Amino acid sequence: MSPKELMYIEDALGHEEFLISQCTQAAQALSNPELKSYAQALAGRHRQLFQTLYQLV
Repeated sequence: MSPKELMYIEDALGHEEFLISQCTQAAQALSNPELKSYAQALAGRHRQLFQTLYQLV
């Protein structure tokens, strides 16, 4: 893997971490059960994407 590719993956990992935290915070703040569930599902999806990207390193 080239250094440029590695930098891209590291950047993408950082973005996924940010999105996980934002979705988690939103889920905690929401009182509507449907929206809360959706935000939690989004956080889970971003965790999966993080793991997928992490395995590339």
